Amino acid sequence: MRLDHLSFAAGPDGLASTARRIGGLLGREFTDGGVHPRFGTRNMTLPLAGHVYVEIVDVLDHPASDKAPFGQAVRARSAAGGGWLGWVVAVDDLGPIEARLGREAVAGNRHRPDGVELTWRQIGVNGLIADPQLPFFVHWEIPPELHPSFGADDLYSLDCLEIAGDPNRVSEWLGEDVDAPLEQLKVRWVAPHGTPGILAVQFRTPHGLVRV
Repeated sequence: MRLDHLSFAAGPDGLASTARRIGGLLGREFTDGGVHPRFGTRNMTLPLAGHVYVEIVDVLDHPASDKAPFGQAVRARSAAGGGWLGWVVAVDDLGPIEARLGREAVAGNRHRPDGVELTWRQIGVNGLIADPQLPFFVHWEIPPELHPSFGADDLYSLDCLEIAGDPNRVSEWLGEDVDAPLEQLKVRWVAPHGTPGILAVQFRTPHGLVRV
């Protein structure tokens, strides 16, 4: 179990403008990640050191974005002005999580602009919708060189997550201590005064620490 990626929902200015704004803060450009046809969304990605990446995601004008839980989550966060949507944990085996949550994982895929298709299975987005401090789980079905973190510049990495929430609640959801997927990362837990979830993320860059 490890941190796989962070999701940021595009604001009212749209996907490209949001990516330019955040990329400008970090000093790196996001690249077009392509379309999630099952979820009615698309993203732009930035690989980071440590096999982690950041995605900025937006909904498409497509029925799937109203039906799929992930599309619903993105639409709701964007409608609220955009911002950090959640965090995602990669696991080698979804079976124990499926058994604990009492449902099966769903298939996910993304068509990149170069024609490559990325595939995975995921579970737990409904948990994120109900309680945004909770991550959802993903199991990739692709070789390592196709993972969105591949080719990262080691000078760009995550430094700290600021999460409004309860680490005990998150540990219960994960089925193990929350430190397991976040062991390489500082986490500042803040008692929520309103909606729980990621408040901010601090990045290490060649220009110093950047808080988004």
